[in-house]
Amino acid sequence: MDAAAKVLRRSFDDRLPSLAGLHTPEEDLEYFRTHLFRESEMWGAFTGQLVGFIAFAGEWIEQLYILPEWQGMGIGKVLLEIAKVKSRSLRLWTFQQNAPARQFYERHGFVPIEATDGLGNEAKAPDVLYQWIRP
Repeated sequence: MDAAAKVLRRSFDDRLPSLAGLHTPEEDLEYFRTHLFRESEMWGAFTGQLVGFIAFAGEWIEQLYILPEWQGMGIGKVLLEIAKVKSRSLRLWTFQQNAPARQFYERHGFVPIEATDGLGNEAKAPDVLYQWIRP
């Protein structure tokens, strides 16, 4: 749990510095303990240490994070394929300002189906809902 929470925090803060500090490391770990590990299927990518992970439940991808120095090497694609094999359709939210994530999901068949002004999420940042449906 500690390693996955650290991957999330490093990746999130690197990609979205304007939202850094939204949660403390202790809050991240509590989220993993009380929600993610109990309610999601999780898979990790390791190179001696955890460098990325995906958490999904039903048709929802809850989290997909890769350490910044390991991004662009195909790890996210492999983790995403695991979720795709297990579901006929998938949905996920990402922030509108996270252009690299949006491009990644769109390259892998996800299409935006809703955009918000962010008032409904805890970060109060505009986000977008993506969906993938197996062809």
